[in-house]
Amino acid sequence: MTAEATVRKGRKYDQVLEGAREVFLRDGFEGSSVDDIARQSGVSKATLYSYFPDKRLLFMEVASAQCRHQAEEAQTTLDMSQPPHIVLTQVGHTFLNFIYSEIGQRIFRICVAESDRFPELGREFYQSGPLIVHRAIKEYLSISQERGELRIDDLNLAADQFVELCKADLHPKLIFGIQTCFSEVEIGRIVDGAVSTFMARYGT
Repeated sequence: MTAEATVRKGRKYDQVLEGAREVFLRDGFEGSSVDDIARQSGVSKATLYSYFPDKRLLFMEVASAQCRHQAEEAQTTLDMSQPPHIVLTQVGHTFLNFIYSEIGQRIFRICVAESDRFPELGREFYQSGPLIVHRAIKEYLSISQERGELRIDDLNLAADQFVELCKADLHPKLIFGIQTCFSEVEIGRIVDGAVSTFMARYGT
């Protein structure tokens, strides 16, 4: 990707982004053509290229926009005044419902599939989603600790540990293609276990 390849926002930017999202999720990165994206978006190829001169740049924008939306939506619904077992349960459900959703699975697979050739895709995916979630959890843990509800020496590690606890059992099944659809009962079981384990380690 060249230094000149940058996003230019304009009147049809959202229209192009939505069309590209549909095509990428349907056909993957490699299987998506600029012609298909332009057609789905209802714009000319010239218009598409005026916004996104590089297909990788367009995919990064689609993936990061979706991840940012999910992460920021989760942040705005968090009530930092609530105790850990309530907030962490909510965080766990929000996190798993996204990564196990159809769009979450497809974005993850495309980023992993293309990460060797285009490492910037993986970095962008991490920074626009998982890193935002990590920071939100860390911020809450710090606030909760100040209230005397938790006792944590390493907030960064604790935030990562909670996320990994939420990946128990179901995530390996997703990665290896054993299971791709997860019920609320299955997700609830994992989240409840993650919160209980976390509180047993860090709760006061």
